[in-house]
Amino acid sequence: MPRKKPFSNKQKKKQLQVKRGKKRGETGSSHSSRNASVERGRDRQSDASDSETTDIKMINHQPGTSDGQYDPNKYHLHFEKESKEEVERRKKIAMQKILKPVPESELEIDINNIFPEDKGLNFPRRPSWHYDMQREVLLRKEEKSFHEYLQALYSKNPRGTLSHFEHNLETWRQLWRVMEMCDVILLIVDIRHPVLQFSPALYHYFTDELKKHIILVLNKVDLCPPPLVLAWKHYLTKQFPNLHCICFTSHPGQPYSTILQKKRMRKNAGWSKAGGPIHIMRACQEITAGRVDLSSWEKKIQKDAVAMGTDGDHTVDGLDSVLVEHHSDVAMEMNSPTQELYKDGVLTLGCIGFPNVGKSSVLNSLVGRKVVSVSRTPGHTKYFQTYYLTSTVKLCDCPGLVFPSQVDKQLQILSGIYPVSQLQEPYSTVGYLCERINCLSLLKLTHPDPSPKTLHNPDIQEWTAWDICEAWAQRRGYKTAKAARNDVYRAANSLLRLANDGRLCLCMRPPGYSQSKDEWESHPDLAEIIALQGRKDEEEEGREKEDEDSESSSELEEENDRDADDDEDADGDDEDDTVKADRRGLTLNMFSVLGENECE
Repeated sequence: MPRKKPFSNKQKKKQLQVKRGKKRGETGSSHSSRNASVERGRDRQSDASDSETTDIKMINHQPGTSDGQYDPNKYHLHFEKESKEEVERRKKIAMQKILKPVPESELEIDINNIFPEDKGLNFPRRPSWHYDMQREVLLRKEEKSFHEYLQALYSKNPRGTLSHFEHNLETWRQLWRVMEMCDVILLIVDIRHPVLQFSPALYHYFTDELKKHIILVLNKVDLCPPPLVLAWKHYLTKQFPNLHCICFTSHPGQPYSTILQKKRMRKNAGWSKAGGPIHIMRACQEITAGRVDLSSWEKKIQKDAVAMGTDGDHTVDGLDSVLVEHHSDVAMEMNSPTQELYKDGVLTLGCIGFPNVGKSSVLNSLVGRKVVSVSRTPGHTKYFQTYYLTSTVKLCDCPGLVFPSQVDKQLQILSGIYPVSQLQEPYSTVGYLCERINCLSLLKLTHPDPSPKTLHNPDIQEWTAWDICEAWAQRRGYKTAKAARNDVYRAANSLLRLANDGRLCLCMRPPGYSQSKDEWESHPDLAEIIALQGRKDEEEEGREKEDEDSESSSELEEENDRDADDDEDADGDDEDDTVKADRRGLTLNMFSVLGENECE
């Protein structure tokens, strides 16, 4: 074994300075030519965004490679950077504002309020081109068109009125490629807040101008009460008649058994057990109307289901192989904009959606096994790739991107588009969450500074968002390194991760849901949603809960789950691992504890 070379603190400091210089794109930091062009493009985007905008913040920015052949930041999220004054203002409000439960009507959200027609909340279009164009000419034309789009958008929407949205031209280019290549779009949204992630401009462009079909995949339906899932499906179908709505879940009948549990219970589970692939296939059969032979896809779904063992373990030999293609940028930039549908008898499906809505999980479920790593980190999918399910069906995956809207930024952060670890001020978002669900009873928090009058009656204790974060830090043992104070920032991030994962479940409602709730609870289609979710009846669920309680300890031993909610990529490549049923912690069933009203 070779002898280790001495490495002084001075050398270590210099090494860190070089790394930070690479992240900032400073000259002399051996930045690659490609990264330098990305930085220059970012500066041009910031300049073209009119004087109303600030700088662009690059999310999850990574140092570039020295060879210049791979840029890890090419498709990373680019959001508008908030001013320090705005961040400090929200932090001050979070420390002073007393939280009060909001009425149920405020949980109702209308898509027309998020995407007003008079605000020009469109998406950038690819300019016209032809095969005689040189590549450099086309790229410059696309950049010019994108800058004009940003200027027009900010001219109608002053600074502070828009939510976070994608400023990275490279990611929008991926959307253009997918729309040109595919015959049918799989637009994937989170059922907890679907109208946040459904752009009417995209719907009208794809159905009216391109004359193609959109299948709206309402993902994660296992996190919502069945009447609410049904209400959202009917609302979106009524608003957009040419839309095909499909309910989907990758984890039927697999709720979190504890709030602090790192992953879901996976009893008899596998990607082939997902609820919804057969419904997507039937929707495609209806759209193609016999022009594409989808019998091989139907046989594949049945074969993958049979290949699952009795214990949920699948045999690789029993699953059909799937061909995967990674497309280079040069090959895709001059892709044919043909309007021919189902070319050569092949149905091409394009997967589009916001970050963290579960696009990779849907793709894995359609394939029948894990072919794409999944993560709670927004922007986890880095490049365009194609999967051939059968000889007549292929899937095109696209990095997640955020469309411009006027939704509340706190609700947008709760939807998971922003990495929690990079939030400058998470406290106001925690306050937004706790005003809409009963976090105090769910987390069993004790006020960090109880007054003598409320010492014996904690129900009337006044709470701020800062108090909740401090109480959670105290309960979880989050301390700062030097002074050993309660680490409020880490606690706030922990709570937001619980909300993103669905362990603290905030579900928004369609307009008028509160008045018509009884009708949805007795709707004849409710049984179909319950079956898709894999729900059990109350008697069977009670017996299962007793078995879990007998296996778990009656005392809280949270040390085993200490960092379960602190790892940013915790649900990454380990998504398929089985979680043991005897994990100790706050043992509860989310729906039985939250109740229908609180979970909605």
